[in-house]
Amino acid sequence: MNHHKHLTLEEREKILKYHSMGYSLSRIAEILCRNKSTISRELNRNSDKDGYFPNRAENKYLSRRQKCRPKKLLEDSELYAYVKDKFLNEQWSPEEIDGRLKLEKSKWSISYSTIYRAIYDRMFDEPHLSSGNRGVIRKLRHRGKSRHTKGYVERRGQIVISHDIDERPAVANERSRLGDWEGDTVAGITGKACLVTLVDRKSRFLIGGKASEKKAEQVNKVMIASLKVQPCETITPDRGKEFAKHTVVTEALEKVQFYFPKPHHPWQRGTNENTNGLLREYFPKGRDLTDVSEAYI
Repeated sequence: MNHHKHLTLEEREKILKYHSMGYSLSRIAEILCRNKSTISRELNRNSDKDGYFPNRAENKYLSRRQKCRPKKLLEDSELYAYVKDKFLNEQWSPEEIDGRLKLEKSKWSISYSTIYRAIYDRMFDEPHLSSGNRGVIRKLRHRGKSRHTKGYVERRGQIVISHDIDERPAVANERSRLGDWEGDTVAGITGKACLVTLVDRKSRFLIGGKASEKKAEQVNKVMIASLKVQPCETITPDRGKEFAKHTVVTEALEKVQFYFPKPHHPWQRGTNENTNGLLREYFPKGRDLTDVSEAYI
């Protein structure tokens, strides 16, 4: 632990006083309870052609301190403009910005945690961009909110599962082959069309399509049509009721087995969760997907 303390203006005035009286450096150091080298360095560093003056010495010290202070990365106007543009206009997440700069071996380097701090410090807020009392925090993928409050209890209907995720083969857990899929839906307006998304755990390849309703029959049709021409070893879906009739898919796809994550454990199928978050930038909640074309999807 560093216990070093910088000289104060009062100490500098005493140095001038005792030095003018002809005291030796050792004597001045003894009076001020400082090291002799501290007094010597102070006189050598902060004296000019007119001699040693406490106020000038203090100003020189403050100037050096300011210059040695680490600069905040986003004080660079070019980097600030780049990050702001990607976050606000291109809907990139802080992780995507950080990763792209590294991938391109950019002259800039900034971590996603630094960008998150800037967002929460309101560095990108502008009157015409910042609706509500949380500003551009609302432009984060999850709008700056946790998914559920502490103590949240699931009250929706439960489905019968065929296999728990703990039973999933090790080869699927290790992402060492193609054909282990994670599945979910991206809803539009309640009661209307939704997207069915299936992501391969190894390649991160995304397939799927639009179901006319978020119901088991329609979701099954999209899953079967999407996977019948793909390698398919296992499927790990969400526990939503739209997957209640998963045995129909098992029969249609040559006995492929479903493995369900534990309740409130979305990270157990995190590849699909992350992919759906990316899709939300283009299919935001509340958007009616009924008239969205398959070509656009």
